[in-house]
Amino acid sequence: MRMTDILEKKKKGDVLSRDEIAFFVEGYTKGTIPDYQASAFTMAVLFQGLNKEETAALTDCMMHSGEVIDLSAIEGVKVDKHSTGGVGDKTSLVLGPLVASCGAKVAKMSGRGLGHTGGTLDKLESIRGMSVSLSKEAFREQVRQIGISIIGQTGDLVPADKKLYALRDVTATVDSIPLIASSIMSKKLASGSDTILLDVKFGSGAFMKTLEDAKTLARAMVEIGRSLGRDTRAVITDMDQPLGYAVGNSLEVMEAVNTLRGKGPKDLEELCVSLGAIMLDQAGIVKDTETAKSLLRQKIASGEAYAKLKEMVRAQGGDVSQLDDPSRFCDVAASVTVYADREGYVHAIEALTVGEVAMHLGAGRATKEDTIDMAAGIVLRKKIGDYVKCKEPLAVIYTNKEAYQPMAEALSGAFVILPEQAKENPLIYTVIA
Repeated sequence: MRMTDILEKKKKGDVLSRDEIAFFVEGYTKGTIPDYQASAFTMAVLFQGLNKEETAALTDCMMHSGEVIDLSAIEGVKVDKHSTGGVGDKTSLVLGPLVASCGAKVAKMSGRGLGHTGGTLDKLESIRGMSVSLSKEAFREQVRQIGISIIGQTGDLVPADKKLYALRDVTATVDSIPLIASSIMSKKLASGSDTILLDVKFGSGAFMKTLEDAKTLARAMVEIGRSLGRDTRAVITDMDQPLGYAVGNSLEVMEAVNTLRGKGPKDLEELCVSLGAIMLDQAGIVKDTETAKSLLRQKIASGEAYAKLKEMVRAQGGDVSQLDDPSRFCDVAASVTVYADREGYVHAIEALTVGEVAMHLGAGRATKEDTIDMAAGIVLRKKIGDYVKCKEPLAVIYTNKEAYQPMAEALSGAFVILPEQAKENPLIYTVIA
């Protein structure tokens, strides 16, 4: 078998066999297929696409290019959730402990933030002493004992995707649905959980900008999961404004704590309860999603969900007292209030702009080598649909950087304020299963 023949075949739009896809994945992972041929392959896929069978085969081959985590020794259904990324998306910090407090086993491997989207690992590491680098054995044992662990991906997990993603990033082939779907699902499947729930976001602050594109990606990932024997479902959610009010690592942890205490933003709690109900259904813990929602709200009200977060943090070396006193997170040189320059209703908050401003304040990375300021970020004071008076606060900036004024001006420009009453977008658009 020759790579040039595979390239010729895909260039013409022909269907590749599983053996041909396996040949490519194995060769590129081992280095016998060079970057220039791999980039030709990704470009051919970008233009010609892959059918369902090809996409599933690519995912399966990438999943098995390295280690696959075995969680079979843990009793019960192991559940996992993945978000395609957004601004202020601290869902995992709430959802994981919440679902685990109901008896589900949450075995989650997460990533770090890059650009305007935050990463769960960075948020967790804003808790003093918190370790997200556990051995596979410690990871499994923690899930078995307390029902939840959130760690970073091991270095041996899906090496084919690591190489291919880096290549796509520099060859303008990122925006291919089959390549996006296989990249996400190969990592999720290799992480070993029995079920996968996908939170596919769309809007100004998400990678997928339109509802139709989000549905297409969601369907592709659900089909991959089902074809490879996993209960996979997807929820299409809104990212035309930040989720909750806080954007930034420590700030988002504080908001997650408040949500688990029953004092968080309405949209964040609603999303976590809705996603959690599906995960409990996948785990076979409840008879229907309405029963699940009631159970999840009970766990918040009783304090059991928050107690589960503290149990996870303690098990991974984190300072639990910091959670009990969230004010201990904030240590910044400046907090700057951004005020409205007119009266009216908030019609839009450009989530991408908010995320980029937070990144420039120090809350995110422009490159993988950048260091994050855990305390930096933004707390919104208004959301879409809210009425605002002139000179009323729109948001507060937290930063240790001196040149924050341009960022404050950019943040002010992210708010669209008009005289007429605004229509709020639904938070959840549809469920694909």
